[in-house]
Amino acid sequence: MIDWRHWHNEPLLVGGIVFLGWLWAVLAGPLRARLAPGQPFPRREAWYFYAALVLFYLAVGSPLDQAGERFLFSAHMFQHLIIMYPAPVLLLCGLPGWMVDAGLDRPSLRRPLRLLFSPISCGALATLVIGLWHAPWLYEWALQDKLIHVVEHLMFFGVSVLFWWPIMSPSRAYPPLSYAGRMMFIFCIEIAMTPLFAYVSFSSNILYPTYEYAPRLFATFSAADDQTLAGVMMKLTGVAVSLIAFGYSFYRWSELNRDNK
Repeated sequence: MIDWRHWHNEPLLVGGIVFLGWLWAVLAGPLRARLAPGQPFPRREAWYFYAALVLFYLAVGSPLDQAGERFLFSAHMFQHLIIMYPAPVLLLCGLPGWMVDAGLDRPSLRRPLRLLFSPISCGALATLVIGLWHAPWLYEWALQDKLIHVVEHLMFFGVSVLFWWPIMSPSRAYPPLSYAGRMMFIFCIEIAMTPLFAYVSFSSNILYPTYEYAPRLFATFSAADDQTLAGVMMKLTGVAVSLIAFGYSFYRWSELNRDNK
């Protein structure tokens, strides 16, 4: 059974989160006058940034990690959805543009970063990485090897930040797409992710042996039910998030067009 008292406190996880929180505080505090003279302390962004760190820890450090690693595919999917959607959104909302550009807007980095942050690269990397990690042998490897599992989650989070970058980049050097471009980007990504949903939801076989042979937490909830639920969670969450992002972009696009008439 799941030990609900077990929370991960590994130095790499806790130390990494504490380091990121410390780094943001230093940049926004003592170094702000040097990086962005005259800028006030980004109080609202602080709430977003630290909320992103807390949410990431809850996804990978709470007992949810144990449930997803040993018992339920749907619990693991829930982890991934947190890592893919609210955590990177809060992270980007928590990064002031001047802070991002202080690190990224450098002559030596402009060409490779423009390529990396282009919508084609962001969309392709997010779709490819998330899709490949769901290959049975790779996904199962992550479940059996803690280090690979950490790599999987970090890669999910990294490409999720890239996915959101063309939609809500805080940078002036590498800005987001126009609202019309964002709508097209969101639509294309949703179409590109559909085969993965179909593969998980409609497979006639249990894709991952760990979940097929795991002890059943609920007697009437089979491994096939668990796999179907995970696929449905993936699709419904993706569609809901895409609709919200698409609807907001459409609203802002229509406002701009109305103001320009």
